[in-house]
Amino acid sequence: MRTLKIALAAAVGSLALAGAAQAQDESPKFAFNVGAATDYVFRGLSQTDEDPQVFGGVDMTMGLGYAGVWVSNVDFGNGTDAEFDLYAGLKPTAGPVSFDIGIIYYGYVDQPSGSHEDYFEGKVAASVPAGPATLGAAVYYSPEFFGKTGDAWYYEANAAVTIPDTKFTINGAIGRQEVEKAFDYTTWNVGLGYALTDHISFDVRYWDTNKGNAVTGGLGDSRVVGGIKLVF
Repeated sequence: MRTLKIALAAAVGSLALAGAAQAQDESPKFAFNVGAATDYVFRGLSQTDEDPQVFGGVDMTMGLGYAGVWVSNVDFGNGTDAEFDLYAGLKPTAGPVSFDIGIIYYGYVDQPSGSHEDYFEGKVAASVPAGPATLGAAVYYSPEFFGKTGDAWYYEANAAVTIPDTKFTINGAIGRQEVEKAFDYTTWNVGLGYALTDHISFDVRYWDTNKGNAVTGGLGDSRVVGGIKLVF
């Protein structure tokens, strides 16, 4: 694991230099998003105690680089009211392969004293077109995960297929969350997206995990989540 961490750090450093050089001739571009869903599910676990979600964010891109902030309501049953994510990274390409190398900070509003809910993650992802499909994989690492539960890794494989001559996309993923001082589990999801316009999209998704009610308190049970997102 230590070798992988060093390799990822070196890759981020070299790509940052390349991105900075290209970004000198680029102007920043901004995109805003707002949306709602019947539940906020993150890696198979409900973050809103199975209640609806409202979210919004802004993204900035410049050359190879990007940065953004995203906010959503949450409910952990302890007074924590909202989550805000701050993220930045680079999206270089190598032939047909697109990469996403970045860092994410997860912050929480009104969390109880001593709950240690805030944490950082590093991310390395790649995707490649395969006919009408796009195939991808990603690895996330946190040195101190949510609740101060130690090292955490999340591995994911994903795919998306656009249905020809329609505005529908089928996509899904399978992932494995491993946490040093908490339970490990596998999660998967599959969904159908519909682009009503260039700015409005809908998504209906099935989520599940391999952990039952006794482990997740019902928050990792199978569920179907519907949502709408506006980008402008």
